[in-house]
Amino acid sequence: MDIVFIRDLQIETVIGIYDWERKIKQIISIDLDMATDIQKAAKSDHIDDALNYKAVAKRLISFVEDSQFQLVETLAENICEIVIKEFKVPWVCLTLNKPGAVSGSRSVGVRIERGTRT
Repeated sequence: MDIVFIRDLQIETVIGIYDWERKIKQIISIDLDMATDIQKAAKSDHIDDALNYKAVAKRLISFVEDSQFQLVETLAENICEIVIKEFKVPWVCLTLNKPGAVSGSRSVGVRIERGTRT
């Protein structure tokens, strides 16, 4: 299986458990690995045969900007569900970073894998 990836996709959203976090938008950063087979696209050289990473990014930007989850875990699960169901990806590995959430740390977050990597 091949991997199509997106790195450091930065999106502003309301995320957090504290009252002050519910009143502002914060930046989250997404790294996403998506299993796919690129052979058909490589042969045809046509976007319709590829996993369109721009379409994935646009969908995730729209979803995340409109979301208002408290936990990064909930946001991560929902992102993976969108990618698997809407883009017919059998496996994803998502790293969701929340920069500046902990003093002294550049970033905190979660890394999850969903689906089956064949």
